[in-house]
Amino acid sequence: MSTTETIRAAAGTGKPQDAAAPKITYGRNGVPITPGGLKGDGFRTYEIHQRERLGHSTAKIKPMQLISPEFIRDPYPFLEILRENYPSYRDWLENAYWISRYDDVTSIFTDDANFETRPRRWFYNIADYGRDLRQELPVLFAQAKAIDDNAQSAAEQIVGDIRAKGGANLAIDFAARYALELLVRQLDLPKEDAPEFCERYWRMTHGFNMEPVAEQDGLAAIRELTAYFRPLIAQRRANPGDDLISAIANLTPDGGPATAEDLVITLLESDHETLHGGLANTLFLLLTNADEFQKVKDERRMAKFAFLEALRHSAPVLAARRFSRHEVERFGKLIPEGGMLICSAGAANRDPRQYKEPEKFIVGRKDLCQREPRGQYRADGLPAGIAFGLGKPSKHPAVPEDRPRSMYAITRDTATTALNVLLDSFPDLRLKAGAKPVLRSLKLWETHTCWDLPVEPGR
Repeated sequence: MSTTETIRAAAGTGKPQDAAAPKITYGRNGVPITPGGLKGDGFRTYEIHQRERLGHSTAKIKPMQLISPEFIRDPYPFLEILRENYPSYRDWLENAYWISRYDDVTSIFTDDANFETRPRRWFYNIADYGRDLRQELPVLFAQAKAIDDNAQSAAEQIVGDIRAKGGANLAIDFAARYALELLVRQLDLPKEDAPEFCERYWRMTHGFNMEPVAEQDGLAAIRELTAYFRPLIAQRRANPGDDLISAIANLTPDGGPATAEDLVITLLESDHETLHGGLANTLFLLLTNADEFQKVKDERRMAKFAFLEALRHSAPVLAARRFSRHEVERFGKLIPEGGMLICSAGAANRDPRQYKEPEKFIVGRKDLCQREPRGQYRADGLPAGIAFGLGKPSKHPAVPEDRPRSMYAITRDTATTALNVLLDSFPDLRLKAGAKPVLRSLKLWETHTCWDLPVEPGR
């Protein structure tokens, strides 16, 4: 099965306890549910919510609507209701707080003293399985070099295949395949192993959102990938190259030499959605907005700004979950220790307090470049809305001397390269007659992007 066919087909352990200590049950938010006297003194946190009148916080929107099929297809009407009426919405069904205004979302996202982001392996309940080595300098350098060296050639290879077919679904055949092809090249995997690796990688990265069947499938994929990488780690340790596996295999971080488990966890925690979803969303928005597409055709440097505007207008990662480190008052509410806050990029990036005509896709919009104290205009000089997959603004200079440029910059440049290769090859690119593409998620919490974008390449 080819990589593209794989994409089409795809379209626990508990916390250790001391036997001598009193038995502790851990809730899904990671906070212990303790017998009386062990910790805490009752239900003070919930007194504030008990003061709310019945129905007061759900008059305009019900929690069930935030997990409905309609929300999965198009979340933006629901997010607008939250942002304009309930900027800190208590979702009793999800046991969470939805944060939806731009300034509020950025304040939570950057406040590490009071809030934390938990890794994907935490949601899998395998917190001790391996180490995330993404920030090790050899890993950063190997990743940046592999992406920069292969961005152009990977796009050209895919475009050549599209030309040979005479047509394509750009969402799958170009955007999704491109992101996976680059990952395979970063790892320098044998060509014949690519389809099976991609299938396992897909299952692993789509199983941590608390859906039981997908979670078990994802855990199985983690085990399969670990077994696959174990001999590769040994080979690359003995005969290293300049690929990502070699960089990880030859690390000796705290805790001993890197292992296959470390490599798998590093891949699990890495961002894949932004390049795939952002590229697909950019193509969707250009092909369905003729005037904006013409801007890019007339002045090719605008391809970069089209991608950045797509990240704002139609973020592929719609929300990030943050957890309170301790009991904290915020937005008129007393948030308990371990409380989950759903920070909505989809709502914040269309906040009219921040952007003029936020519902419109405008290539080169001026208000995308305003400097914000909490990071809309990043330290590396790259403007965009909130893009959770790419992390917080870099604390390093735009052109750092001791490390590669940020993944934010690398992703932007890579997507721009792909767009330019596609448009150079097919200047008359257009939607297939009768096509009505839409943006949607396959499941709740998953990438919000276009999955069906049939085109006629033209001459």
